[in-house]
Amino acid sequence: MLAAVFLVSGVLKVSMPKDRLIESGQTGVAPFPPAVIKATATCELFAVAGLILPWAIGIAAALTPLAACGLAFVMLGAVTSHTSLLRADRAAGRGSAEARNVAVNLLILAPCLFVAAGRF
Repeated sequence: MLAAVFLVSGVLKVSMPKDRLIESGQTGVAPFPPAVIKATATCELFAVAGLILPWAIGIAAALTPLAACGLAFVMLGAVTSHTSLLRADRAAGRGSAEARNVAVNLLILAPCLFVAAGRF
């Protein structure tokens, strides 16, 4: 399930322009230039391979927890980005729609940490 979330996220970020990502709900990309978004997406896709392939083929199993740790760092960045957007929205009197995104990112962070801890 964790790999599926990041597979979809990575493919969308690689294939969609920044404006369309924001329109689709991935508002956390707003502060970043397109090159950073594409690089992050590429890292997510490599991490998906790192989550699945080592255990599937029985080689380099240590890559799985490292991939999960990398995705945990990506999620910490996402939480930070969405928290920054939340603060800006509240300061501008636009409400707290980003609060849901912060919560979702924390929920995705949890299995990243679980896989990392369970596979080390």
